[in-house]
Amino acid sequence: MDVGLTVGDSLERLEATIDGFDFAELSIGEGTDTDEIETDRLEDALLAADADLCVHLPYQQVVVTPVPEINDAIVDYLTRLLSWAGSVGAEKAVLHGTARNPHDTDLRPVFAEQLRAVGTAAADAGVELVLENVGHQKRGLPLTVLGDLARETETAVCFDVGHAYMEDGDDGVDRFLSQYGDLVSHLHVHDARSRGDTHLPIGAGEIDYDIVATHLEGVDGTVAVEVFTDDVPLLCDSARRVTDVLETDS
Repeated sequence: MDVGLTVGDSLERLEATIDGFDFAELSIGEGTDTDEIETDRLEDALLAADADLCVHLPYQQVVVTPVPEINDAIVDYLTRLLSWAGSVGAEKAVLHGTARNPHDTDLRPVFAEQLRAVGTAAADAGVELVLENVGHQKRGLPLTVLGDLARETETAVCFDVGHAYMEDGDDGVDRFLSQYGDLVSHLHVHDARSRGDTHLPIGAGEIDYDIVATHLEGVDGTVAVEVFTDDVPLLCDSARRVTDVLETDS
């Protein structure tokens, strides 16, 4: 199990926090011109920390709409970003499981088509596509729908523990991992509170991580600490806590 760190779209934050982690997960901002990303600086920072790279595709970009021409453009756009990700050696690319209207059941077969197309583009670029649950958000697919579509399309899952908790509590975490835990290749870990606080250091919220351990202990995948702070000791503490939970020989 490799434990890494999400760093947003900031190379400065990557440089300041990545030391000691196995990989950085760098976000590609919506509308970002990849030619303007300081690739040499990125590669130097990763080399200095002996860290690998994952990327997060734009947060706001939905996967599917009711308009075929827009759907084609979405695939073209994500294909371009995945090509760049492959060129800088990214191992995984996280995609939010979103739709213009996530409750429109007629869009779900189209979502599957879109996901297959994006997955093919990722594979062509040498990157593993992982689909993230964001069902607590307005455009996020519900947990079970996302799991069913991931299984149907043979797409790996980025399971965000905090997002699942915000959507359906510890029971939602348990149910999803019971049914779809075999699809999980990548994890986002942080803590949350039911009142709406998210991306807290692990142990500062209400999530029962023993439930995650029940299903994923010894998992052979990547785990990204997604705690919204630049306080390195807090980040390292969350990394230690999740390692203690998930590694059988920690």
